[in-house]
Amino acid sequence: MRQTATSYRGIKVLVTGGDGFIGSHLVEQLAAAGAEVTALALYNAFDGNGWLDDLAGETRKAIRVERGDMRDAAFVMRLCEGQEIVFHLAALIAIPYSYIAAQSYVDVNVTGAVNLLEAARMHKPRRIVMTSTSEVYGTAIAAPIDEAHLLQAQSPYAASKIAADMMAHAYALSFGVPAYVLRPFNTYGPRQSERAVISSVIRQAIDPRCETIRIGDLTPTRDFVFVDDTAAAFLAMGESGAVEPGRAYNAGTGTAVSIGEMVELVRAKTATNKPVETEATRLRPQDAEVRALLADATEFNAATGWAVATALTDGIEQTITWWRARHAAGEVRRQDAYVL
Repeated sequence: MRQTATSYRGIKVLVTGGDGFIGSHLVEQLAAAGAEVTALALYNAFDGNGWLDDLAGETRKAIRVERGDMRDAAFVMRLCEGQEIVFHLAALIAIPYSYIAAQSYVDVNVTGAVNLLEAARMHKPRRIVMTSTSEVYGTAIAAPIDEAHLLQAQSPYAASKIAADMMAHAYALSFGVPAYVLRPFNTYGPRQSERAVISSVIRQAIDPRCETIRIGDLTPTRDFVFVDDTAAAFLAMGESGAVEPGRAYNAGTGTAVSIGEMVELVRAKTATNKPVETEATRLRPQDAEVRALLADATEFNAATGWAVATALTDGIEQTITWWRARHAAGEVRRQDAYVL
């Protein structure tokens, strides 16, 4: 079990996208650290708070949930009042959908980020940690990828995140907003929806209704980071005195595996001999596929002392355990494309 940071005790912290996959794990770690947490959940008509509704009762009672939308500038301005540290995770993140509805990614990811940065100009929190993504690098020109690597938008999603990163950089330089950019590589783990490759493979492997494991391209390589480690990276970014405002920092393991290797690991851990089938609808457009992502997290490691604590084999085992319990309970898939 990772040791929880202690410098957040009594600190007022806002997590946008707290109802999402990574956001809910971050909320848990902050609550365990004694922070006074406000978690933003996307307003919806179903009276639900996403994955926040699945948190343990003790944790759920310790946090305050606000419902709203990052696209609403007035709401975001009110939301940020009195907050000391803000972790901004709310975003549209499903890459395939970005090919269909690019404007919505600009509205949520870019305009939402600007709304938050403007609120920071007014309310002056101690720090804002903005969430980027390894997708901004596109297919690696050199590996491992450090923060100086060329930014290449191979999807509208990636383009929207590059724009948000640049806005954080601009607000830091232009207005002195204490905005810091964390760039996690491919996070996986419990609570991740099936739009992500590891969750999709695991669910198909354990579901008796699936005769095959349907997947897209097996050849791309990814640097997979367990969600508890990614959440810990956010905490490290939020408390370090050695990181620089406006700069982006990579958080990754420094080890990459192909999608095919990951599939074989899941098949072994689930003891299934289901065949693997390539499905054309799961393939990205030819020029949009990011072939390789491998992090160089040297700068972030040095500035914060953060390091991964969970090996891929252990993380996949924990994720399989979560999916087995969910499948046994007859729970249906959640649509959580809005939150990261």
